[in-house]
Amino acid sequence: MLKFLILATLVAYAAAAATATGDDVHAEVKSMKSDVRADGFEYNLETSNYIREEAAGDEHGNMHGSYEYLTPEGEHVKVTYTADENGYHPEGEWIPTPPPIPDYILKAIEYIKAHPSKEEH
Repeated sequence: MLKFLILATLVAYAAAAATATGDDVHAEVKSMKSDVRADGFEYNLETSNYIREEAAGDEHGNMHGSYEYLTPEGEHVKVTYTADENGYHPEGEWIPTPPPIPDYILKAIEYIKAHPSKEEH
């Protein structure tokens, strides 16, 4: 659980470093809250250069949260995520998505499902 909190914090700081220009290098922490308990944690951070992060997790290592910042071009980037036994699952406009699966592949998958191979004994 603490590893996820550290990872999320590093992601926010990396985002801040990537956008650090001019006065950004002098950004100050506006608010920060950290509550670590036996059954989980909650964490919030906001800086003067529009970086925000929040995360919450449980004793099983599951967590959810978000981070956001402004790019050097002034565009707002926000990513929400969950992390659990199935991995890290980010969502947001800035997350690349795979291209659509071509129709001929979808048809082939349907054919394979409809005509399973016969196993030899």
